[in-house]
Amino acid sequence: MTRTGVVLGAGGVLGAAWTIGALAALREQRGWEPRDAEVLVGTSAGSVLASFLGCGIGVDVLLDHQHGIVHPGAPEIAYDPDADAGGALPPLPRPGIGSARGVLSTAMRPWKVTPMGALSSVLPQGRGSLEPVGELVDAVCPRGAWAAHPQTWIVAMDYDSGRRVVFGRDGAPHAGLRDAVKSSCAIPGWYAPVRIGGRRYVDGGACSPTSLDLVAGLELDEVVVLSPMTSLSYDQPSTVAGRIERRFRRLVTKRLVGEAKKVAATGTKVTLLGPGAEDLAAIGANMMDARRRRDVLATSLRTSSAALSSLAAAG
Repeated sequence: MTRTGVVLGAGGVLGAAWTIGALAALREQRGWEPRDAEVLVGTSAGSVLASFLGCGIGVDVLLDHQHGIVHPGAPEIAYDPDADAGGALPPLPRPGIGSARGVLSTAMRPWKVTPMGALSSVLPQGRGSLEPVGELVDAVCPRGAWAAHPQTWIVAMDYDSGRRVVFGRDGAPHAGLRDAVKSSCAIPGWYAPVRIGGRRYVDGGACSPTSLDLVAGLELDEVVVLSPMTSLSYDQPSTVAGRIERRFRRLVTKRLVGEAKKVAATGTKVTLLGPGAEDLAAIGANMMDARRRRDVLATSLRTSSAALSSLAAAG
């Protein structure tokens, strides 16, 4: 029996829409439900989707929710992807450095903290609320409980140490699924950090866009990585903001490629999918701009299917 993992990366409101389109394409191309993967790894927006898959929710429910359709027999999901993320811009953050301890940890052990992790500690503490995300997870998992899937891993970063934490994995701090997902989605400077067991946590994307390297020792036959923050082909945006975003995207992609090589070296096939030029044109420069969500979803359904077909043909 083939042992396949699914890794879902960070990417905000538009990243979630793109990823749902890619999940639908994956199911169509493979004839296989992603929720049946051996392991599910989710970071930030990907943590929300991984939590739903881990609770047994199929891709059809995720896709219908994006279209505003209530799937017969599905959990009632009150979350509005166009409004409940809080808008395209963050609320005014609290004054001062977000995590003085994080700055100290970076200074003492800079090799242990990623550049984004270091920046996260310096940024002011966000004020945005992730309670709507918590309520979204409540629709599929009782408060305080974890996903039914035994290997649903949710990635966050310890705000005061810069250390990556993988909730749901053996040895990780205890957390309910809703709090783990909220912590994984807590973009530094945008949302307030989430407190679990006396420690504060923020977006796992500060450590890695996907944390693909976590599956390196699992002896999987294949891992499918859907990473909306990384790309292997690009558009040519005309705006300054768009060009800055693409430059940042290239840096993030470089990290993911390194993680993919590490996993491939263990004998696991890595199938990597991210937004291409057409997707990027639909996404624009702001991954939190919900006005583009439907266009991003529609584009991903088409381009992801074509990309997976090309990968299958190439062997």
